[in-house]
Amino acid sequence: MDTFTVIASKRDARSYAADPIPDATVRRILEAGRVAGSAMNRQQRRFVVLETVREQATAAVTRPSNLERATLAVAIVTPESSYAGFDAGRAAQNMMLAAWNDGVASCPNAVADQDLLRRLLGLEDGERVAVIVSFGMAAGRDAQSRSADEWLGGADRVPLDSIVQRV
Repeated sequence: MDTFTVIASKRDARSYAADPIPDATVRRILEAGRVAGSAMNRQQRRFVVLETVREQATAAVTRPSNLERATLAVAIVTPESSYAGFDAGRAAQNMMLAAWNDGVASCPNAVADQDLLRRLLGLEDGERVAVIVSFGMAAGRDAQSRSADEWLGGADRVPLDSIVQRV
């Protein structure tokens, strides 16, 4: 699929089809996060796939139903004080775009209880969960159903001219 169409059509999804995500697709999602850029190539992040602790982790995010409905949930763990927060966002976006390319919908989830996640994931001192991304097979939406321009035209975003300044 065309990269720009993937970007233009990507929307956060909080409902997913019941179908499992194929193992090869899960690996591609994680690889996409692994190869994301990072400040000075520090790569100060790791990915924790929530399996046995996912139900408990729902209490640690702002919208528990996002994790409850997901087939896959990945916590991006970073050092507490560094540029790693921005780098975690880069990894998350790579993961979500790679997922969407393969028909997997996703949604980033904000952390509401860092202490609970530290305990559940056995994080070391100085580590935190930057974000948890939930994934599931897309239900009812297909990136290839429209052109990139059609997706852009229907996007609920402020117009480009209102946010771009040239100096």
